[in-house]
Order: sequence, then structure tokens, then C-alpha cells
Amino acid sequence: LMEEDPNKLYTLWKGDEEDELAMRKGPQHIAAPKAPPPGHAESYVPPGEYLPTEQDLKEWEEMEPSDRPHGLLVPKKFPNLRSVGAYEHAVREAFERCLDLYLCPRQLKRRLNIDPESLVPRLPKSTDLKPFPNAKCVEYVTPHDDNDDKPIIRCVAASPNGQYMASGASDGFVRLWEVETGRLLNSWDLSTLVSKLAKEEDEPNTSNGDGEQAKKATPVVSLEWNPNRTHHCLVAAVGKCVIVLATGTAGINDAELTQALLSTAHKGGINVTTPKAQKAVKWIAVKGEGGAEENKGGSAATLSPSKILVGPVCLLKTNAAVSNVRWQAKGDYFVSVCPKAGAAAVLIHQLSRGNSQQPFGKAKGESQLACFHPSKPFLFVASQQHVRVYHLVKQAMVKRLVSGCRWISSLDVHPSGDHLIVGSLDRRMVWFDLDLSATPYKTLKYHERALRSCRFHGRYPLMASASDDGAVHIFHSMVYNDLMRNPLIIPVKILRGHNVDKSTKLGVLSVTFHPTQPWIFTAGADGRIFLFQDI
Repeated sequence: LMEEDPNKLYTLWKGDEEDELAMRKGPQHIAAPKAPPPGHAESYVPPGEYLPTEQDLKEWEEMEPSDRPHGLLVPKKFPNLRSVGAYEHAVREAFERCLDLYLCPRQLKRRLNIDPESLVPRLPKSTDLKPFPNAKCVEYVTPHDDNDDKPIIRCVAASPNGQYMASGASDGFVRLWEVETGRLLNSWDLSTLVSKLAKEEDEPNTSNGDGEQAKKATPVVSLEWNPNRTHHCLVAAVGKCVIVLATGTAGINDAELTQALLSTAHKGGINVTTPKAQKAVKWIAVKGEGGAEENKGGSAATLSPSKILVGPVCLLKTNAAVSNVRWQAKGDYFVSVCPKAGAAAVLIHQLSRGNSQQPFGKAKGESQLACFHPSKPFLFVASQQHVRVYHLVKQAMVKRLVSGCRWISSLDVHPSGDHLIVGSLDRRMVWFDLDLSATPYKTLKYHERALRSCRFHGRYPLMASASDDGAVHIFHSMVYNDLMRNPLIIPVKILRGHNVDKSTKLGVLSVTFHPTQPWIFTAGADGRIFLFQDI
């Protein structure tokens, strides 16, 4: 036998019951719920309103004990506490309580006392996320007749060097502005150019139509500046045509590169090889000789005194109205979208060779927008509710993005190429992480009316959305190189200044960021163009 240690110490107040609870096996003991405390009805001198009348006693006898207001208890009034006898239903109520505890299951619930504010993520202050545009600094005044309403500005585009800005309006004019001063440098009447072409081809819509319809200007619905710094040209969508314009803003070195790019289209050397594309699009070189007056009227491109090509260079006529044009990052290819053209809705054009391609043989829905990937051979094509991603080299669909929107109105790709934003007419702006899923990563619903335009900044972590409510929302959109970190999207500023047109109910129709500064250009249905800067 082992001898006990004489120096062993024992707890004086410790009982054996604690050891039994610690060593016991089975489920954890749950204490029974406490019985409710007695009320006024259980008192031996209850208030008068608790004492039942004879009619109440008859009604209680006909009721089940569980339906009675006080169960088996009948409130009575005693003169003193000594007169209170034993409770006749004490054994029955104790037995029913034991049955309830035995038959009713109980579960131990742990309550967590958590402050709700601690669950909300702490966002940085907007002052720490500067720079971003916050003040209206320059207004670009569009000339118009005093008797006529201001033309609706449908689209704006900024030059890659940030020195110039172009706008397209409902009167069919493309206007070239100087950013810093707000001075109008040049303007081209593309609506007249398209109508002249229609008359030359004897289209029935113009030759046999009403005079008012012939006089009505065709609006410029989409406008994009060539993203290549050495190529000073624009593409504009007017009616059924896509028009290539030389801006004349190039220097001595860039002028030669721009003319080399436009030489094939300007001289008429068109090389559309595929039969499908020949039926879908027709390249027409805009030729003619004229001075500055003819140039303003929408005639062919002319040579400025410094021998720089200025004005419309060529015209691409499609089978349906063009709604959107976008450049590829290198500045040679651009895509046009004609929603009503069926299989030929999306066309890819190469400006240096004067060639066009029809990438799709069948139409999958009505295409609304198209956009190139900034670095990979991917093409994003948006229908009314979905965005399809195509690999142009493999000629296959890579992914189909489900937006959850009713009608997609705008589309833009992040400079990294891994993220995509989609704006819709049901007030939503949807953010897609292309590496994550085919469903939206974030759905932002800050505007009160339909979204018309959404854009990323090329250099700064900024994102903007414009709506028919007359406001432009600026977001801080930081995308990290670490794939384990989610993008940071924080609204930082609401820019106001445009008025909502009362007749058309349209607000801000187009926004575009300055390429090198944290500035933004906004164009609205009120006929005004603003430049918002960071101050």
C-alpha cells in the first residue's frame, strides 16, 4: 500500500458534489426555468377588479382550465392571513409542472453581448482618400441660336494628353474644346455629312420623306478619342454611320503618324475581304476640296496651314443605327455596335488597313454595348441583361456574366483588366470581379433614377456614375495587387450642377475622366458641359 503524503494540503470548504459534477458523463445539466412570480390574483386580499362575479364563475366552469384567465385558481378575498387555508390544486399544479419539465425539451442558448457598431466596418475618411474631383471649375458653352433650345450633349471624350476635349450633341455637331481655357477650337457638322451621303445614294427615307424629317438633325450618340497618344483622331456614331475624324491637334512628329494611320481610309484603299462584312458595312472615303467654311459644314478633311489633316476622313455605313463605338488600347482597332442589325450587330474595324470583320455568325440577344480588354484579346459584349466575354484569337466565349439588371446602359473595364462595371436603367451599378465569379461582386444602388454612364479613371483609383437625377457620384475604387484582398469601394463625393430636362426627363448623359489628372468631364441634357477638379 502506498503511504499518503503527510504534507498534502486539502481545500477546507470544498465538497464532494463539485467533484461529482466535474466527473459526471452525459449531457450538460440545464437548470429548470423558474416559475412565474404570483400576481394580484394570487393575493389573499386581491383588488376588486380581480374578484369574479357569479356570471364569471359560470363562464369559467364551462371553459377549459388552460383557457381561464388564472388557470385553476379562483381569486378570493380573506379578512386576514390566518383565514387562508391550504390550496386545493397545489398537488395538481406541481404534477403538471413536473410533466412540463420532463416532456418539454430545453436547450442552452448562449447570448452574445456584442456592440452593433463594432460589426460595421470602419471606413476611412473622405479627406484621407484625396485626390478626387469636388468642385466645378470650367464650363464649356455650346453655341446655339437664341430661338432654339440648347442642344443635348450626348457624349464627351478627352484626348490622351489631357489638353483637348471633344463633345457630341443632338444637333449633329462634334465640337473640339481646349480643356484649360474652355475655348471652342473647331466644330464639324456630321449630321449634314450623313444626310448628303443619303441623298447621293438616293435612300427613300430622305429622298421621298417629308421635308421636316430631312431637316431634322441626326444626333451624335457616341464619341471616342483614340487612346494612342500619337494618333490624333476620333470616331463618332451618327445615325447608321461611324465617322472617323482627324482632330488636327497633332504636333509635327505625331502628324506624320496620324496621317499614316488614316492614309488608307482617306485615299479610299478599302480592303474589306470577308463576304459577311461586305454586306454589313461599307467604307466610304470622304473626299472633297474646300476651305475652313466647307470644313465647318461637314465636308471632307482638309489640310491646315501646317499641313495637318483636319476633319472627317472616312465614313463607315452600316445596315442599322449605331449606338456605341469603342477603341482598342493600341489605337488601331475599334468596335461598333448596331443593336438592330442582328448577327452583324457587332463589327470590328481596323483603321490602318481599312478592313472590317464580323466576329459573330448568330445573334445572341440584342447587343447594346461592346468594349475591348485593355491588354488581352478579349471582347466584352453586353446584351440587355448579360455580358459575354469572347476570346478573339480562339474565337470562343470565355465567360457569361449575369448582371441581374433589367437593361444595361453603360459598360467599362478597369485598367487592370480584372474588373468590370456595368450601369443599368434600373438605377444599379454592378461591379464584377472577373477572377472571382460570373455573378456580381458588388451591387451599388445610390442613384434615384436611371444610370446613363459609368467610367473608371485610367491612373487614379476613381470611379464615377452619372444618372438622370442630375447627379454624378464619385467613388474611391482601390484594386490591390494582392489577390487575397478585396477591392475597396467607398463613395466620396456627389457632384451636382446639371439640371434635369423637364420634357425628356434626362439628366447627366455622359462622363469621362481626365487622363492624367483627378478631374472629370460631365455632359447633360441641359446642354452644358462641366469640368470638375480637385481643390
